[in-house]
Order: sequence, then C-alpha cells, then structure tokens
Amino acid sequence: MFPWSSLFSFQKNSSDKIKHLNPNDIQSFMNQIFSQAMPDQMQQFMNQQNQSAESESRTQQNTPSDGKLQAAVFETHSDVYVRINIKDSSCIRHLKIYHTSNQLMIDGIPGYEEKFVTTLPSIVKKKGTTAQYKNETLEIRLAKQQDIQFSEIDVSEI
Repeated sequence: MFPWSSLFSFQKNSSDKIKHLNPNDIQSFMNQIFSQAMPDQMQQFMNQQNQSAESESRTQQNTPSDGKLQAAVFETHSDVYVRINIKDSSCIRHLKIYHTSNQLMIDGIPGYEEKFVTTLPSIVKKKGTTAQYKNETLEIRLAKQQDIQFSEIDVSEI
C-alpha cells in the first residue's frame, strides 16, 4: 500500500530472513566491506589485534592446567581483595604471604611456581591485612592507603 514500506527492514518477513542467515556469510560480508573502506595499514593493524586477542583467550583457557595459581584481584572503596583457588587445604599451613605497597607475594604452595606475585590495583597499608581459607578459596584482604602524600613541583620559566 505504501511505496516506502519496502525500504524499512522491520517487516513481518524480515525475521524469517534473519533466521536463515549463515554466520560465515555475515563474517565474509563484513570483511569485504572493511577491506573496501579501510586502508591496507589499518587492516593489518586490525588483523594483528584479532590474532593477539585470540592468543590471549587461548592462554587464559590453558593457564589453570599450566600449574600456575589463578588470582582474582578486585577493590572496594576501602580494601583490595585477592582470591586464589587452592584445592589442597594441607598446604595452607606452610604458606607465607608477603606484600609491599603495590604487590602481593605468596611462598610455600607445593606443585606451583616457586613464588606467586601479583600486582595490586591500589596502594595498600603496611598493617591490617587478613587472610582466610574457606571452600577451597584463599581470600586476602588488604586495607587501602587512603592518605597519599603529594609533593608540589615548582615550574620555573627558562
């Protein structure tokens, strides 16, 4: 009835078309459009980014079987939390946990690398750190340093 209705993709039969699309066809169509629109240097950069993202996803999937610890590090307004899955509860007695203002180190876990080191997302205090082991998870809570000292630097004109 309206001549412009064919221009709009939100029609009753458009959902049927979407169901029959092949994802490989869509990917090849998008690659073709990008190859026409982008310069060659930009395409090479995008391909390098895709390859690095794929390799990172593979390493993240393989990391637990590598024998390395997996740590989940997150922060709240007042604390930084580090959670590590440790299945063998007998090694908890032999753990030695150390930290600097921006790193956490763990020694004494048999079967893993000699020293586990992770970088913290915020500066933490020297004291007030606690650790708990429950349900095969070691949780370490570090208090954040709230008072960061600033030094003003005078800029002189040369």
